[in-house]
Amino acid sequence: MSLFSLIVVLLLEQVRPLPYQKFVHGPLARLADFLEARFNAGEPGQGMVAWLIAVPGLTLGVGLIYLLLHSINPLLALACNIGVLYLTMGFRQFSHYYTDIQLALRMGDLAHARRLLAEWRGQPADDLSSSEIARLAIEEALAASHRHVFGVLLWFVLLPGPCGAVLYRSASFFSDYWGAKRENYRRQPFSAGSAEIVGLTDLTESVFGDFGSFAQRVFAIIDWLPLRVTAAGFAIVGNFEDAILCWRTQAANWPDGGLGIVLASGAGALGVRLGMPVVEAGEVAGRADIAIGDAADVDFMQSAVGLVWRALVLWLLLLLLLVLASLVGG
Repeated sequence: MSLFSLIVVLLLEQVRPLPYQKFVHGPLARLADFLEARFNAGEPGQGMVAWLIAVPGLTLGVGLIYLLLHSINPLLALACNIGVLYLTMGFRQFSHYYTDIQLALRMGDLAHARRLLAEWRGQPADDLSSSEIARLAIEEALAASHRHVFGVLLWFVLLPGPCGAVLYRSASFFSDYWGAKRENYRRQPFSAGSAEIVGLTDLTESVFGDFGSFAQRVFAIIDWLPLRVTAAGFAIVGNFEDAILCWRTQAANWPDGGLGIVLASGAGALGVRLGMPVVEAGEVAGRADIAIGDAADVDFMQSAVGLVWRALVLWLLLLLLLVLASLVGG
């Protein structure tokens, strides 16, 4: 059922991409604001209570609906699986930016590529060269493919029904949404992999405190295994030796140690240099140097697309083997 649901969702997403902001981000943001308004007094314990209401509540609620539908008709349960997976994962949440940037660079329209990247990342890109744009776009794409595809997929497989997909997507969202707010914090651009923070309403000067720290800590635990599975997938379908070398020696240099694993493995698998300082808003932003390879360009952007799709095919083959093994064992 998992394999069939995944294939259907991948096809459905290509035909009719989900309006993510409307159907996922918006409702979750309203729930996050509702809980924050009622529980937040700046302490981690209050954030823990709100998180336990939100994430396990959503997960268990969807699980009960799945079980009810399954008791009525297994086809209804399958439809529930497909619907939830369609809401919680997908390439199209980030691929349109990536594709448009790639096309703009191939056409030599650097100004348009800068505008697209700035809109995607939420940070100025006026001073970036074509190589820097390609490098940052590859970083965003690798991180987003983990958050929107491989992380969701792993938990979808691990837990019964659609519970794992809901757990990962909601935990990721609340980690980004609550974890990004701090004392006297105004809306700021997000880093690679934090795509779901886009769309936050303007924040006031009110003290937010450590309300979001619990959500961040728990998601780091939830994401521990998916990060390594994603990185291993990139290594297997790419340059394995360089991917493992970069993973072991350079991942820890990235500010976000978790995503550093994915970026280092992906960079090594592609043979492209990621990280490195870039000029943003007229200032040089110091960033860790990741990978041993050539400077990023539009051709590497296309190679990154192939890497992600090969990793997904690897997942499909593994799921197929699990299905065949269960049939033989049965």
